[in-house]
Amino acid sequence: MPEHGTEAEGMPEHGTEGMKDHSDRGEPMLGVSAERHRLENDFLLAMRRTGSIMQLLSQVSADRIGINATDLNCLNIVALTGRMTAGDLARQTGLSTASITGVLDRLEEGGFVRRVRDPHDRRRVIVEMGGGPGLREIGPTFGPVVKAWRATAADYSDHELRLLLEFQGKLEEIMRGQLARLRGDDATGLRGLDEAARPAVCGPSCGFGFLWLAR
Repeated sequence: MPEHGTEAEGMPEHGTEGMKDHSDRGEPMLGVSAERHRLENDFLLAMRRTGSIMQLLSQVSADRIGINATDLNCLNIVALTGRMTAGDLARQTGLSTASITGVLDRLEEGGFVRRVRDPHDRRRVIVEMGGGPGLREIGPTFGPVVKAWRATAADYSDHELRLLLEFQGKLEEIMRGQLARLRGDDATGLRGLDEAARPAVCGPSCGFGFLWLAR
């Protein structure tokens, strides 16, 4: 009979290698206390739940406003980034030019955005936020969200909010990096967003770039 722990029992000769860090599979790393491991797992689960709820909220909000989730995402990016070309929007979203044209047709028809000629280059078409009737649903839809976030932020000190903002910034960089990885390029699609255009208080996975309209 083979001795215990040999390859005959299904363990590779160097089976202990690579077993020191199983944190990506929910197993604790060496030297990590059970309490720390529990907290890290709770954190990961909370992040997953928040992401899932944000996706559901985005879909329900899009339905309420009268557009689809893809159109809402594009509207978010325009609101966050500011005036941009259709080509820029296509690159940031990963959508084809034809798909972006359809998105902009629908958003412009609803009065959410408008397309104007670039005064410096008449061949270029610029997309900017519109002022049509579609935006009337922004306040009733997202105003309560902003109010709830502000009320939650009021429970924290300035120092704590700075810490939360630092943490949120790190999470955003992680998500941008993963977006670039999945797209197979070096661009995150959201690089260069105007900081002043971002919501004052925003949790992880927040994509409601035009919440400033509801403030």
